[in-house]
Amino acid sequence: MTYGKKLRERIAGPGTTPLIGVYDMYSASIAAKHYDGMFVSGFGFAASYYGLPDIGFIAWPDMVAFVQRLRGAFPHHHLLVDIDDGYVDPEVACHVVEGLERIGASGVILEDQKRPRRCGHADGKQVLPLEEYLEKLHKVLETRNDLVVVARTDATDEHDILHRAERLAATDADVVLVDGVRSVEWIERIRKVVGDKPLLFNQIAGGKSPRLSLGELSDLGVDVAIYSTPCLFAAHEAMDAALSGLKAADGRLPEVDPARGIGVKASTSLLERNIDPERLTPEGVGV
Repeated sequence: MTYGKKLRERIAGPGTTPLIGVYDMYSASIAAKHYDGMFVSGFGFAASYYGLPDIGFIAWPDMVAFVQRLRGAFPHHHLLVDIDDGYVDPEVACHVVEGLERIGASGVILEDQKRPRRCGHADGKQVLPLEEYLEKLHKVLETRNDLVVVARTDATDEHDILHRAERLAATDADVVLVDGVRSVEWIERIRKVVGDKPLLFNQIAGGKSPRLSLGELSDLGVDVAIYSTPCLFAAHEAMDAALSGLKAADGRLPEVDPARGIGVKASTSLLERNIDPERLTPEGVGV
């Protein structure tokens, strides 16, 4: 069974499928213990790999190389990959999709933003003319074999949001995402216009969308939830606190709790899982 088919079947199952945003191999190693699906977030990758905001700096070979490393370490996890606008040109988008499917990605998200692009929860987003985006999406859909394709709109005008969501749902894309949804009422309105097409909801701390549980999302008819930045923001907070503490202690490291603390032993144990032959069997995959 292909990775695309596995993710498609998971999405079609009961409840809302969670996919956890990872930004490097270490965050993925932790996420893999808790969940069986990961989201390769453009926000997180731009921040971790380049130290830059999510406004279009990602080069597609870097993203492909990262996904290849992820698949090698996590052969049984779902991997949904943010490819932004397909790196501008339809031909590049198709080339990237073909390469990602070859190395084991489960799916991709393709947005309708035009350059300069930005995080879906930022102000100032601009979208391509709908027909131009649909042409790019159609070429990507023709290129993939069984890869899951999420069609994403970043429209902000209320009429345009619903119109685009309806048009995207009428394509052969597997899932529709309207990013930056501001309320439960709008989730309900979007759910209505996309009909039976699976719906994805993006949650990001401090973003424009409401904080909702998987149970609440399931009740709203949301099929997939991506959590773009919990690992990145948790690491930011923890590192800042740790270094503030180190400075306050005049450079003396804190004691490591042998049972629960994170030190050399715990870190090495985590990373050894990524080369353990047992990772090649599905048992023990996070849920």
